[in-house]
Amino acid sequence: MKRKQLKFAVGSAVIVVALSYLAYSGFQESKTFYQTVPELYALKDRAYGMKLQVSGDVVAGSKTRDANDVYFTIGQEPQTLHVKYVGKAPLPDTLIDHATAMATGKLGRDGVFVADSISAKCASKYEKESAAGVPIAKKE
Repeated sequence: MKRKQLKFAVGSAVIVVALSYLAYSGFQESKTFYQTVPELYALKDRAYGMKLQVSGDVVAGSKTRDANDVYFTIGQEPQTLHVKYVGKAPLPDTLIDHATAMATGKLGRDGVFVADSISAKCASKYEKESAAGVPIAKKE
C-alpha cells in the first residue's frame, strides 16, 4: 500500500510542477512593458526583442500603406519612432494625424517598431482638433 501512495504523491508532484511552470512561462510571455517614445529612446539598446507597448502622437502625414502593412510615425521631433503594423485586425478609425496611438509589438534592430496590435485614444482627438483650430461640427 505504501508503494501505491508514493507513486500517487510523485505523480501529483510532477503534475503540480508542470502546471506551475506552464503558468509562469505563460505569464512571462504575455507581459508587456509600457513606454513612451522618449522612454524607449532611453533604453533602446536593451529594448530589442522585448514585447513592448509604446505610446505617442501620430505625426501628421506619416501614415502610408502597402499591400499588407501600414506604416506611420509616432512621437515628437526629434524623438520619433517608425511603426510598421503587421496585425490582421483593421486599424481603428481614430488613428488619424495627431491622435495618440498605442502600439504593441517588438523593436527591430533597424529601429522600426513592428506592431501586431494598435489602438488609438479617441477622447484626445477632439481636444487636439479644437486646439489646432479645426471647427467641430455641431448638431442642429
